[in-house]
Amino acid sequence: MTAIAAIHAARRQLGLDDDTARDLYARVTGKRSLREMSPAEQDRVVAELRRQGFTRASSGARKRLEGKYAAKLQALWIAAWNLGIVKNRDDKALIAFVERQTGLSHVRFLHHPGDAARAIEGLKGWMAREAGVEWTPMRGHAWLKHDAAKVALAQWRILHPGALIGICDTDFSEAVWAALGRPEWLKGETINALTIRDWQQVNKAWGAEVRRRRRS
Repeated sequence: MTAIAAIHAARRQLGLDDDTARDLYARVTGKRSLREMSPAEQDRVVAELRRQGFTRASSGARKRLEGKYAAKLQALWIAAWNLGIVKNRDDKALIAFVERQTGLSHVRFLHHPGDAARAIEGLKGWMAREAGVEWTPMRGHAWLKHDAAKVALAQWRILHPGALIGICDTDFSEAVWAALGRPEWLKGETINALTIRDWQQVNKAWGAEVRRRRRS
C-alpha cells in the first residue's frame, strides 16, 4: 500500500473529514495538501495516523461480533468515538476493550448477559467520566429516552461549554434539526419525536468537531 493510499484508508477508518485531515497534514508537515508533500512527509503523516489508531486491515477474515448484545456494544463504541474518547472505532478495538473489562478474548462473551453487562456498564462509565454523558433520565426532557440523545447532549456541552439545556432550548433544537438537514422545527415539530437513528445521525454530524476540539 502506498503512503497516499494508506492515508486515505486511515481517513476512512478514523472518520476524518477534509478540514480535520488538512489540519493534521499542516501540523505534521506544514503543508495542507498531499500533492505538495515529499514521500518522506507523506510517511510522517501515515506515522501520525497510526499513532492516532489507524491499523492496516488484516489479510485474514475479520472477526465478526455476534450475539444479541453486539449491536448495543457497537452503538456505544461508535458513540464514544463521536465523543472523542475512543481513538479507534474498529470492532477490533472494541473487542480489546471488552477483554479488558471481562477477561474474555472471544466474541462469544456477547451471548452471556453478565459478561455483556460488565462491558456495557464499563463503557458507559467511561463515557460518563470522560465526556460527561448523563445516563439517568432528566425530568421534563422526554427526548432523552434514547441513549444516543444523551450522547448528543454531552456533545453539545463539549461544543458549548457552560451551556444549560432548558425544556425549550431553541439553539439546541435548531442545531439538532440542522444536523439532520430537516427544518421540521419551523413547522412546530419538536425533538421529542426523533428516533434513535435520528439521534445517531446527530452524533455522527457533530462527532468530527467534537474530536477536533478534544485533540486541540
